[in-house]
Amino acid sequence: MMQLRRLGATDLHIAPLVLGGNVFDWTADRATSFAVLDAFVDAGGTMIDTADVYSAWVPGHKGGESETVIGAWLKASGKRDKVQIATKVGMLPGEGGEKLAPARIAAACDASLARLGIDRIDLYYAHQDDDAVPQEEVLAAFGKLADAGKIHVLGASNFHAARLKSANEVAAANGLPRYHVLQPEYNLVSRHKFEGELQDYCVDHNIAALPYYGLASGFLTGKYRSEADLGKSPRGGRMGDLIRDKAGMLAAMDAVAAETGATLAQIALAWLIAQPGVTAPIASATGIAQLTELTGAWDVTLSADQLDRLAAAGA
Repeated sequence: MMQLRRLGATDLHIAPLVLGGNVFDWTADRATSFAVLDAFVDAGGTMIDTADVYSAWVPGHKGGESETVIGAWLKASGKRDKVQIATKVGMLPGEGGEKLAPARIAAACDASLARLGIDRIDLYYAHQDDDAVPQEEVLAAFGKLADAGKIHVLGASNFHAARLKSANEVAAANGLPRYHVLQPEYNLVSRHKFEGELQDYCVDHNIAALPYYGLASGFLTGKYRSEADLGKSPRGGRMGDLIRDKAGMLAAMDAVAAETGATLAQIALAWLIAQPGVTAPIASATGIAQLTELTGAWDVTLSADQLDRLAAAGA
């Protein structure tokens, strides 16, 4: 049975899977997005992850599309009190400047709140590090938002260990809010960006890791097994190296699937859920069937032997 997990040292408790909002109003239209969001909450899901930059990469989009869809769903569904909303600043330039300029943080937060139609962002991330702005100024800007009641918990995405550590040391020395959450890239075939110093720091300091790319853009679902599969989706062109170099990973996952009855996607997410420091991986769904499969991952318990075999295959 799925149990909520405490988000690091904060007062938030979340389901062990976070719903990624990058697909909303992109590969999932508004009606589908609403249906996926409803199904996620009905299954027991709690946290929805988005960013102001989603989906500026789509022709005709300028960023904020995902937040707008989520905001419309919150208004139509009346489910604000059932979910935690996580969004980010730092990749979409606009009023106040770029990246983590304090004026940009302030303006971007107000814009996100307006699009989402909410009074407070439950988890607000620095989407990427910005070494052009002193960390004390960045954290002071977030502190002003927290003091104003506009954000609750602060997170960092795509930070290296040294910068995350120094930021939190600056926070402690100056009475500023610290980063309680890290959002790194992490999955069975991409482990170097988190494992080691960064993971150890998160475990030692009770920083909750919420990894993205948990399914390696679809590779870990088993969808891409040969060169013939590369045309299955727009992401297929990026799978050539994984198909050549990580075929053993899929073979190991196939074996665990035979033993457990779980799908490869569920196994990939269950492996992440079991890793030290990880509170919940992030995964997105473009339909109800896919969402049902993904949330099924929190009911999959892998044995120590299975976890070790999967880790060895991905090494």
